[in-house]
Amino acid sequence: MSYKFFSNKDCEYYPCHKIENQNCLFCFCPLYLIEDCGGDFKILNGYKDCSNCTKNHDENSYDFVLSRIKKYFEKVKNEGADNVK
Repeated sequence: MSYKFFSNKDCEYYPCHKIENQNCLFCFCPLYLIEDCGGDFKILNGYKDCSNCTKNHDENSYDFVLSRIKKYFEKVKNEGADNVK
């Protein structure tokens, strides 16, 4: 479905994660600020380093990102915003 996938092959950084047929829909990952994002990140100098994560750029990224956002908001709803990381 076209609304779930977009490749910006004219971008100077494409492909930024070195995967074929990269999805650029979530160029900046909307899950970055969620501690339990489900992605392949590491903490480097106190910051979240997502450079090896492709979960927001592969063919399943749309469904993955939306499912993680939904999970996060369910957690906020159940636990309160002050208790969610």
